[in-house]
Amino acid sequence: MTEQSRARFRSTARAEHPDPVLLCLLAAAEHTLGPHPFDRDAEEPPTLDALLAACQAAIERHAAAVRQAVAERAPGTPEETAALLAAVLGGRERFHGRQSDYRRLESSLLPEVLRRRRGLPIMLALVWSAVAARAGLTVHGVALPGHFIVAVGGPVGGEDYVLADPFHGGRLLDLDDAARLAHRAGHAFSPELLTPAQPLDIVLRVLGNIRNWAADRPEHARTQLWATELSLLLPRHPAQLRLERAELLVRTGDFLAGAAEMDSYAQILDAFDPDTAARVRQDARAARHRLN
Repeated sequence: MTEQSRARFRSTARAEHPDPVLLCLLAAAEHTLGPHPFDRDAEEPPTLDALLAACQAAIERHAAAVRQAVAERAPGTPEETAALLAAVLGGRERFHGRQSDYRRLESSLLPEVLRRRRGLPIMLALVWSAVAARAGLTVHGVALPGHFIVAVGGPVGGEDYVLADPFHGGRLLDLDDAARLAHRAGHAFSPELLTPAQPLDIVLRVLGNIRNWAADRPEHARTQLWATELSLLLPRHPAQLRLERAELLVRTGDFLAGAAEMDSYAQILDAFDPDTAARVRQDARAARHRLN
């Protein structure tokens, strides 16, 4: 499944309009999910296509519930639209988050978020955006530092919107609330922070959450490795991820591949940071010596 999911991940990331939902589903396929996330009695893990189909069907079911609510209530303002989504997704469908979710890998895996209806703020915002799009509503993610939220527009879009927090069931936020969230993460608030998050930036941040979760748990180095390798498949990514991958290869026992990656990264550093390049080459030599 890994080769197939990675090939689809790479091609989807390079599409003209990348789909963050599909990319997050393909990323989750890298992890051993066990039995089918929507059929805990299944004896075998699902195929990739079965996993994708089940998750897309779950999103469509939630979208159908939203469409029914729209038909009944006919929201006319962003506030009414946000209240409707909160009632359906945060209320009836019980999508929300808790502090304990930050300690669980499942909180960053979209199939598990759809099954448990719990997850990190960015994953719940992604569910809101995906469901709203299928219901003909205007919702986009807002990547505040430290806490992902959504902006909800009216049924026909436009510039008017309200801010909502899917992690807390869709609680409405004002600009002061958004500023407090940014300040809590050590950032100054500016209106530019409320611009729509781009699909590939969302995926990179999701993978970053997985990497950070695994980095705090050395026994999960292989989880950190696959999240790093997927990040490197995105068209835009931090260059230092190459060094992270090299170090993880060494940590997981692939000394030669890790050393070769270190040497390659050191060549990039030569032009502007020769001291760091020398240290990376020293680490590469140490990795090779571990074969003896």
